[in-house]
Amino acid sequence: MKKKVLLATITLTLAACSWGVQAQSITVSPGFQLPDASLNTDLKNLKFEEIPAVKNTVQTDASQQLKDFVRNVKSASGQFAQQTTGSGAQTGSFGFERPGKFYWNVATPYEQQVISDGKTVYQYDPDLMQVTQRPVNQAVGASPAAILFGSGSLDESFNVTVLPAQSGLVWLRATPKVPDAGLSHVDIAFANNLPAELVILDSFGQTTSIKMRNFKANAKIPASQFQFKAPAGVDTVRM
Repeated sequence: MKKKVLLATITLTLAACSWGVQAQSITVSPGFQLPDASLNTDLKNLKFEEIPAVKNTVQTDASQQLKDFVRNVKSASGQFAQQTTGSGAQTGSFGFERPGKFYWNVATPYEQQVISDGKTVYQYDPDLMQVTQRPVNQAVGASPAAILFGSGSLDESFNVTVLPAQSGLVWLRATPKVPDAGLSHVDIAFANNLPAELVILDSFGQTTSIKMRNFKANAKIPASQFQFKAPAGVDTVRM
């Protein structure tokens, strides 16, 4: 049960996006997303330690790559694998559409879904037969998802520091300006104008590493992916 609570905290932290942003017309330049076989890796059937490394080839730091990502990518889908110190790995899929719609679905070793339709965030645990729902603006005020999937100014909610490049990637650290009950800071690595890895330090001193691959920028995502309807018999908790 402890692992489930921790996973719920991580997925909600990653998926909650509370910035009030406006839709925008976006044009992606031909050279924006450079091809990289490692970024396009399918994570199915791969162990966490087997995921190929990614090498950045864009000559800008992580802060600029974040800005380019927010400006140029209005939607995306992909896969993730995450591993917390002392725990096994979880894998799943993600997607978002600005402003404020997203899903972060854990598939293995057990299912869990975090979905936002832009107004309400639903966190569904099939094993517990329970869904928690809360308004987007009350979900997690300052979260990594606001960095990755929002289009507001990062400096509004985080103190941002560019870190030294490491392992072929460019990095930055985002620390919430307002103390957060679950998050101490998050380090984010970029490669070729796309987020590739995150390292989250929570308030309990545990570290979670996340690798994002098979990234499809400006993908057309069905509207149904951002909708949630509780199955029959599921308890609903409104926050």
